Amino acid sequence: MAAEAEVLVCSGTSCFSSGGPDIYQNLVEKIEKRGLTEEISLVQTGCFGFCEKGPIVVIYQEDNPGGTFYCQVESEDVQQIVEEHLIEGKIIEDLLYEEPGSGHKVREYENMGFYKYQQRIALRNCGLIEPHNIREYIARDGYRALGKALTEMTPEEVIDEVKTSKLRGRGGGGFPTGVKWELAKAAEGSPKFIICNADEGDPGAFMDRSILEGDPHSVIEGLALGGYAIGANQAYVYVRAEYPLAVDRLEKAIKLAKELGVLGENIFDSDFDFNVEIRVGAGAFVCGEETALIHSVQGDRGDPRGKPPYPANEGLWDQPTVINNVETLANIPQIILNGGNWFSHIGIDESTGTKVFALAGDIYNTGLIEVPMGTTLREIIFNLGGGIPDNKEFKAAQTGGPSGGCLPKDKLDISMDYDSLLEVGSMMGSGGLIVMDEDTCMVDVARFYLDFTQDEACGKCTPGRVGTKRLLEMLNRIVNGEAEENILDKLEALCHEIKKTALCGLGQSAPNPILSTLKYFRDEYEAHVFDKYCPAGVCKELSGYKIDEDACEACGVCKEKCPVSAIIGDKEEGYEIDPEICESCGICEEECPYEVITRG
Repeated sequence: MAAEAEVLVCSGTSCFSSGGPDIYQNLVEKIEKRGLTEEISLVQTGCFGFCEKGPIVVIYQEDNPGGTFYCQVESEDVQQIVEEHLIEGKIIEDLLYEEPGSGHKVREYENMGFYKYQQRIALRNCGLIEPHNIREYIARDGYRALGKALTEMTPEEVIDEVKTSKLRGRGGGGFPTGVKWELAKAAEGSPKFIICNADEGDPGAFMDRSILEGDPHSVIEGLALGGYAIGANQAYVYVRAEYPLAVDRLEKAIKLAKELGVLGENIFDSDFDFNVEIRVGAGAFVCGEETALIHSVQGDRGDPRGKPPYPANEGLWDQPTVINNVETLANIPQIILNGGNWFSHIGIDESTGTKVFALAGDIYNTGLIEVPMGTTLREIIFNLGGGIPDNKEFKAAQTGGPSGGCLPKDKLDISMDYDSLLEVGSMMGSGGLIVMDEDTCMVDVARFYLDFTQDEACGKCTPGRVGTKRLLEMLNRIVNGEAEENILDKLEALCHEIKKTALCGLGQSAPNPILSTLKYFRDEYEAHVFDKYCPAGVCKELSGYKIDEDACEACGVCKEKCPVSAIIGDKEEGYEIDPEICESCGICEEECPYEVITRG
């Protein structure tokens, strides 16, 4: 055998659903069969973040402390991993990651573009420890910050440290966490509560889910620190039912924390008692809004209410309540351990620390990344994301989920921080980041997000219930070629009216995708409205396929493959597409050997 080894197998939701458990079980059986259980440690970890390349297996050995990163592993590969890597010490080239563009095979994940530009604070333990194993968390300084706070610091000193860090809420609003804690501590009323908002509802976002699945104790410790600071002895984690793995691991982590005495009574021999309970939500997007979430925790319908009063004064059961999201809380133990000054020197002036983004869309490397605030959009897309596949051009990036906006190519060098994004009509949100290439129709993108927010609207206020429905109807008329000529003015005016009058933040931000695409891609809207033409060729009613007659070789393959006989002509006269028959299925474009059929 080459050397003793520690083998990490990703068990995040993505790898879990694509064969991770079978890979782990096969490793267990093969290692036992070869009598290597004493020499090889096998660990099921949380998410590594590089979900596109899962299932992931990383092997650490004394002669390779940087680890060997194997990606897209299948259960059938386990035999080879055991026999060739673990016993013979050979690297399996076929399972290594290949950098986009260069094709260079990379062995150590720290040398991959996806990882080497990251700075992991909230994700520090994800992909390294067994999630609910409290002793592995403790081995990486887990619960040391809580011990420090309870034995060496007053609640006021904890709040001051968080204020010094300038940590802002990672759930979307960006409100200073230390100020929120200070307000709740000063508020009259008892008991007080602290809630972890794990109701992650943005399409494509899974930052909070991965932290809960991969490092649940960091969230529990963050809650306990927050509870100590504001004077709360009870916490709730509000998590959606669509995250069963996160709920399961969080339940186990809470149980183990109680058994070890870091939850419960007289924690660290102090007079501080603290307990955490889970509340599972039904998955309504509106329950990510804090007042709706409070109603849902109380067992009521998850409707938002107007503010003030703010939850810090009148929250859960009308008592002072702090609501922080998962990523915010995961940062707290590191701030207490290393100091607020340490954290405030990461990132930029008013947006300190790091931010976790869910990188998705038309990009090579998709998954979770954590980078210092102030990293540019260009650096994220091309250094970490590996660029745009198929030699296509970058067109836009959507940040902030359904409440955010779309950034065009001339914003590639924007600093990714709270204030810079707001200045250009977008927002940080919870960290969704979707990249779009040249083939994307921005009107269709706006319609997609409005369809989502309209469907998820709670219906309590007229702007949210009726206003978003009228917006969606107008967008549908535009993409179907049925829009009147003054529709863009009406669309824009209604957007601004909803922003001014909707009851909650979700309603007020619902028009953002329309306003940002109108601002940066108005020519596309005008092409749809006035020319009845979709420049990207996405909107079915406004586009069709065309044959480049000059380049066509008249081979006849398109006519042969067309399922609805929409292509007419012959090898002598050439071919053309009958738009009245064509159903825009795209088969002719796919089958044309000379690539002379295009959509537009």
